[in-house]
Order: sequence, then C-alpha cells, then structure tokens
Amino acid sequence: MGRGKIEIKRIENSSNRQVTYSKRKNGILKKAREISVLCDAQLSLIIFGASGKMHEYISPSTTLIDILDRYQRASGKTLWDAKHENLSNEIDRVKKENDSMQIELRHLKGEDITSLNYKELMALEDALENGLKCVQEKKMEVHRMLKRNGKILEEKNKELTFLLEISYMMNHQMKLSPFSFQQQQHLALEGVGNMHGQWI
Repeated sequence: MGRGKIEIKRIENSSNRQVTYSKRKNGILKKAREISVLCDAQLSLIIFGASGKMHEYISPSTTLIDILDRYQRASGKTLWDAKHENLSNEIDRVKKENDSMQIELRHLKGEDITSLNYKELMALEDALENGLKCVQEKKMEVHRMLKRNGKILEEKNKELTFLLEISYMMNHQMKLSPFSFQQQQHLALEGVGNMHGQWI
C-alpha cells in the first residue's frame, strides 16, 4: 500500500511541528546541494525557522550578492535603490580606509616594513620623528603646568599656616594684652598684606 496523502496545513502540536521542520529543512538543503552539483546550477536557498534562526545554502561557484543581482536584472524588480547602493559604496570606502590605517599603524610600530622601499622608509622615519617631537613638547607642557600648580598650592598652604598662627596669637593676646580686639585685627591684616607683597 502507498503512503496516505498528507494534508498540507499548519501542524498545531509544537513538538511535531519542530520535528517536521527539521526533517523538511534538511531534505530541501540536500536537494539544493544535489541540483547544484548534478546540474551545474547556481542557486541560493535561505530558510528562517519560527524561532528566527537562519539556514542557507549557496552554490560554491557564486555568492548571494551575485544571485540577487542576476535576479534583479532578469526579473526587472528593484531589490535596493540608489540610496542603498551609495550606502554600500560608503561602507566599502570606510573599510578600505580602515585597512589602510591598520597598515600605517603597523608600520609606525615597526611591523611589516620589509616590503617598504627607501622613500617610504624615509617618510616613515620623518613621521616618527615629528610624532616624538610633539609628544616631548606636550610632556614638557604638562610638567610646567604641574610645577606651577604645585607652587600655587605651596603658597596657599603658607598663607593658611600664617593665618592659623595669627588666629592663635590673637586668641592668646585677647587674654594677656591690653590691646583691643580691633587693634589686633588691624595688625593681623597688615601682616597678611606684607606676606602678599613679598610673594608678588
């Protein structure tokens, strides 16, 4: 007896549906490989399961882009417009620039320079010398800034120390000296002014 005819409709049981999908998917991928080899056909097969996982087969003699280009020309349907084409060209340009920068970086690190000629090596040497000069100048600038900030902090520390000493003396004199509190303040302010005059 032959096999009974299977009604083509969605399988409701999720487990049975997954098993059937796996079997049918493997079968159609196998058939795609066979027709590609036996008949010298160029094809691209893409399958997305219910989970979103992708399975694909592309003939070894071609690529997905080539297949889509041929389909677009043969069918007259536009799969992507000029905007997408420009975006693709821009991506290619950025990739080339990135590759070039990676090569330059390796050269600056002294790697992969055996293929460089004399002129290229001279240009590389000049670039390294200019870079080293810029680094040294920046280092000296940072050093001067740190030194200047350190001097400012030192002067501020001296001023605070002096004010603390004056405060201590004022508190002490308030108990022992006949001077009024206003007179003591005047003397303290004169001392601070003199200190600032010395720093200036």
